[in-house]
Amino acid sequence: MYKRNLLKKTSVVLLSLCMTAGLLTGCGGSGESSGTAGTETESEKEAETTAAEKVFYYGDTTFNAENDESDVNPHNGYSGWACIRYGIGETLFKYSDTMELEPWLATEYELVDENTWKITLRDGVTFSSGRTLDAQAVKECLDDLVTVHERAKGDLKIKEITADGQILTVVTEEPVPALLNYLSDPYGCIIDMEAGVTSDGNVSATGPYIATEVKTDQGLTLVKNENYWDGMPKLDTIYVKTISDGDTMTMAMQSGELDGAYGLPYASLPLFQEDPYTISSVETSRSFFGQVNYETPALQDDKVREAISMGIDKENFTKTLLQGNGTAAVGPFPSSFVFGDDVVTAPEYDPEGARKLLEEAGWTDTDGDGYVDKDGQKLTIRWLTYPSRQELPLLAESVQATLKDIGIDVQINCTADHLSFIEKGEWDIYASAFVCAPTGDPEYFFTTHCLDTSSKNRGGYHSDLLQELETEMKSTFDTEKRSELAVKMTQTILDDHAFFFASHLKMSMVSGKGVTGLIAHPCDYYEITVNLDKN
Repeated sequence: MYKRNLLKKTSVVLLSLCMTAGLLTGCGGSGESSGTAGTETESEKEAETTAAEKVFYYGDTTFNAENDESDVNPHNGYSGWACIRYGIGETLFKYSDTMELEPWLATEYELVDENTWKITLRDGVTFSSGRTLDAQAVKECLDDLVTVHERAKGDLKIKEITADGQILTVVTEEPVPALLNYLSDPYGCIIDMEAGVTSDGNVSATGPYIATEVKTDQGLTLVKNENYWDGMPKLDTIYVKTISDGDTMTMAMQSGELDGAYGLPYASLPLFQEDPYTISSVETSRSFFGQVNYETPALQDDKVREAISMGIDKENFTKTLLQGNGTAAVGPFPSSFVFGDDVVTAPEYDPEGARKLLEEAGWTDTDGDGYVDKDGQKLTIRWLTYPSRQELPLLAESVQATLKDIGIDVQINCTADHLSFIEKGEWDIYASAFVCAPTGDPEYFFTTHCLDTSSKNRGGYHSDLLQELETEMKSTFDTEKRSELAVKMTQTILDDHAFFFASHLKMSMVSGKGVTGLIAHPCDYYEITVNLDKN
């Protein structure tokens, strides 16, 4: 029997293997107005109360269907990110600044055997519906989660859940060493299934704020949870505004229409380096990377895939276009992870070597137009990406220029409708941004992107070796052994040239005058918290 009390902030089984659309209208950024003197009539008292309210305006690029965040229901796609980021929902455990698991809605756990976890829930917590948080409520939530959410079902592998007061017992079908890490994923936000999910995707949860209005691709309205278990929220109302255009968000922040912003273009950050603004930045495992479509005949040739990898100038992209707000990547994990870039290898930028590989594969420029061809067909790559991550279009343009230099024609499709193009198979390389190790554990990236059953294995990649390594990984509890396996798994996908990693990103949030508590976190989950305030 293995037991840890997380209130003492000790590590759990898998903790931290690393670390050592337009301009806003009709909303002023001040969020407060002063009261007026006079006779204290009831109407005037009510007016003074209204005037004293603290209102916060927050700009974000990610709350939209384009990012699979169409609402705040954590059981719907990646909408759990909106649920947890905006202070609506909470998970059983959370991550510290050093990516160690800490108590949140749970206080301790007990690993009874390799398949059985006993979790003790916190007393005194209620949902915004008024229902008390107990093991039965959590059981109902997790039962629904693994029924409707394929990724969670595959991660958690839950066989049975039993509830007894504040004790939740989870039995898995097989050993799941990363179970607590997965339960800390945004899809693990605990919601009240008795209250249900509204038609617009709203939920009853336990966080410091309650969503009163949810509008896909536009934003949402939050009000403070007067009965929040961990202190009184500082703000009365928060308006989250979806702003996909970087210039629009920049101007809104400068004009005072926004009190805080997430996702500003890196080129805009120098504008906010002095008072009254504050920038909170942190290195994350969010990576810009591309994956290949194995249905594309030309990309079934490993030499072509390797040539493409050698034709991408990562250093120039990060230093020039990202302006130093990131580091050139080798694989999915940055060097700060013990299983990161320092211990794996990938082809370096080598245009001449790339041209030779293409020639060996039979691709040469026979008509002198500057592009290689084979059997009368020019080598053209349909590069699919999306605009809400401000630098993805810049990556596409950079790749287009450097691959042209080695004779490959890159046709860019940067669209918010990218998921439909994936579904139709109308793409050759898909470039996206993804937090590759948000739980501090390496298995997450592989299970989401690289395995036969992975929900984001867009291009149909398969590796017998990778499947074998994952079989070993999923039953391994020892952290050092998991790290060794992660290195082998990373090297496998790099040797197959199935993924091209361009950069690891620094995440920054900008606060306006008087704002405190808007702090960037390495897991990229927590944004609006009980500590957010504006004076």
